[in-house]
Amino acid sequence: MSSHANGHQNGDSISNNTKTAVLAMGCFWAPDGLFGTTKGVLRTKVGYAGGTTENPTYRNIGDHTEVTQVDFDPTIISFDQILRLFWKHHDPTVQMKTQYRSMILYVDPEDKSVAEKSLESEQTRHKRPINTIIAPFKRFYDAEDYHQKYRLRQHTYLHSKLNFKTEECYKTSHVASRLNGYVVGFGGVKQFEEEADKLGLSDDVKTYVRKYVVQYEGSGMMC
Repeated sequence: MSSHANGHQNGDSISNNTKTAVLAMGCFWAPDGLFGTTKGVLRTKVGYAGGTTENPTYRNIGDHTEVTQVDFDPTIISFDQILRLFWKHHDPTVQMKTQYRSMILYVDPEDKSVAEKSLESEQTRHKRPINTIIAPFKRFYDAEDYHQKYRLRQHTYLHSKLNFKTEECYKTSHVASRLNGYVVGFGGVKQFEEEADKLGLSDDVKTYVRKYVVQYEGSGMMC
């Protein structure tokens, strides 16, 4: 995989052993950050899926749902472990409108039974019925650029330092996925310190990001 940011060849050279999960758990900004810093996750992006409307947009989403696409290395983290984070970080018993409903869209047929067993297990922890929909993945429509790595975009300093050549590079970058979560505290200080050098971050970028990890660690899902 080629580098997606000048000076970050090492950080964006990641495993080709990839599986994909497509998950919906409310507003997609928060899970984008959550999964972006999860060990074993290679990259994330947000979009619309689960419906039939052609070419949905944020303003005209039709019958689609806000989703996060999570590409991960199954030798490091399993689909079942991804789902444990999914359940832990939202309330699947709440009935939401279509745009924000809870969904697991399985990409690989063998993941259907994993998702169903995971839901059955999660149901034992709730008195109310879980409303999460489990369905086969059909098509993913990328959300508008301004939604991609939304929290990272708020940090113009980082943008100037990372210098992504194109929006596509930014959207598919492992480094961007990581930093998008770190700037709101996901992953935590210990993990950030362990992998900052592997991400190819300069000392000034590490100092900048560390400040926000320290400030927001433990804050939970923010959208």
